[in-house]
Amino acid sequence: MIVCDGLVKIYKSADLEVVALQGLDLRVEPGELMAIVGNSGSGKSTLLNMLGGLDRPSAGKLTVAGKDLLSMSDRDLIRYKRETVGFVWQNNARNLIPYLTAQENVELPILLRGRRRKARALELLEAVGLQDRRRNRLSELSGGEQQRVAIAIALANEPQLLLADEPTGSLDTKTSDQVLDLFRKLNRELGLTIVIVTHDPHLARKVDRVVAIRDGRTSSEMLRRRSYAEELAELERKGAESAAAEEESHVEYAVIDKAGRLQIPASFLEAEGFKDRNKVRVEWEDGRIVLRPPDADET
Repeated sequence: MIVCDGLVKIYKSADLEVVALQGLDLRVEPGELMAIVGNSGSGKSTLLNMLGGLDRPSAGKLTVAGKDLLSMSDRDLIRYKRETVGFVWQNNARNLIPYLTAQENVELPILLRGRRRKARALELLEAVGLQDRRRNRLSELSGGEQQRVAIAIALANEPQLLLADEPTGSLDTKTSDQVLDLFRKLNRELGLTIVIVTHDPHLARKVDRVVAIRDGRTSSEMLRRRSYAEELAELERKGAESAAAEEESHVEYAVIDKAGRLQIPASFLEAEGFKDRNKVRVEWEDGRIVLRPPDADET
């Protein structure tokens, strides 16, 4: 569904250049539910904007559903945004029109497709569990309900790819869980590919794969040990699980790029022998690649 090879994005302002992405590589398969995490300034929102057709790459390769976003014309880019992707923003002011009802908000984008907007809007509101609230204006809906309306709007064009930018950032823990469960439901029932950008590492409990970005490159991936359904079944059998058990739901792997580079977790570099060093010894030992601090007499 998504292929990023050596993706580069440079922002220019007067004499200043900011490199937001520095050769990022990423693959996302059709039907995946995955998250992208990273600190502020890591490049995760820049990547999401390019996947959504809101910004163009400076160099590298970026294809979504077989479409080359680097060479796409402006006309084709508009069609891509209308037909291929749906977007859910953290700020509901970007998703919704406050003086319209939930149903009227969902009907608006359907007008572009020339479909029976009322029937389709009701179908989407039912899919997100808000059919009974369809006549309510936004001021009469909770934050979680507003975000559900936003998800219904993002599905109005029947996208192949759903992008969500910090969709739970302004919600409490309980409501966040409800929204994330809705993403899982849509992913499972519609076969929809969903990419969620977030700063919250605990989101990993709800998705199958988490890609961490650092300094404009993919630094690591966390893959689920077993299916989410299996975990829920075990939770029901055993009751409340400890925090330690939650941490074991995924296995983290460092990512090696095509040039053989990898990013070592910052916490490892703070360990004794590696702190404030800019070199490591790389050795092959018993079928493993081993990183060692340089000898004390090295400069």
